[in-house]
Amino acid sequence: MNALKHMEAIFFTVAAVGVSFAIATSETQPLVVAADRPLFIHPDVQMPVVTVAAKRLSAAEKAELM
Repeated sequence: MNALKHMEAIFFTVAAVGVSFAIATSETQPLVVAADRPLFIHPDVQMPVVTVAAKRLSAAEKAELM
């Protein structure tokens, strides 16, 4: 068997075996969530709104920019 002809298949096979082994032997860590203070939603605070005011370009101005 010419190993150079099948190097891509060999690489993917070794990678798949390595990833499978890493997943099979890994330990799951418990999720720890630490918050300094509880989060509150204040209904009286308005969400910031951005308004963009600009004129539209005419066809001639668009062609000039291209």
